Amino acid sequence: MMFTALQYLPLADAVAIAFVMPFLMLLLGKYVLNEVIGPRRLIACLVGFAGTLLVVQPSFAEVGWPALLPLGVAVNFSVFMLITRQIAKETDPIGLQAVSGVIAVAIMIPLFIFAHGRDLPMLHLIAPTAFEWQLLLSIGVLGSLSHLLMTWSLRYAPSATLAPMQYLEIPIATIIGFLVFQDLPNGLAAVGIVITIAAGLYVILRERNVARAERLNPATPEHA
Repeated sequence: MMFTALQYLPLADAVAIAFVMPFLMLLLGKYVLNEVIGPRRLIACLVGFAGTLLVVQPSFAEVGWPALLPLGVAVNFSVFMLITRQIAKETDPIGLQAVSGVIAVAIMIPLFIFAHGRDLPMLHLIAPTAFEWQLLLSIGVLGSLSHLLMTWSLRYAPSATLAPMQYLEIPIATIIGFLVFQDLPNGLAAVGIVITIAAGLYVILRERNVARAERLNPATPEHA
């Protein structure tokens, strides 16, 4: 879904739309994992989601349904993080990463076999150039390292605490999108991105305050 979205949307817009994900993770953490999420953090979720909609609206008006693909990414990845959170407590992160890769290969190979001889350009195998092999190797190394770090972090902290940290991706994606593709969000999308980041930063600060209160008085944690 993300690869397809990037064919139509600037990098920063696609990442910003997908960042409804941390809000979904907070809600899943509350209602599925029974993690403590207070009303102020839930309000921050709603504000951040409103910011995401400001990014979706101009993108949808410009490119249509592909602007909704990052929302699908958010739903899928939120469930992935939820499952990882459950498994990571008792499973070695490297083994978990290896199994995930094997399952991905097992899913993709039948798709390639099915696409052979059919008019499905997206699933046709193309021999990469030497430079493309370098890029693919970089994706493999960076992707594996990122997922390992994510799995390790989920082993030691609640998903609700970790989710807001991912907001750093939005400004970084904006910078990379400008430097590499000369893409910048338009005015309304930029406002939405700022609102989304602000909501995420609020949740981060709130998590710190709650954690500090629990350390000082473990018997009466602050539910806010």
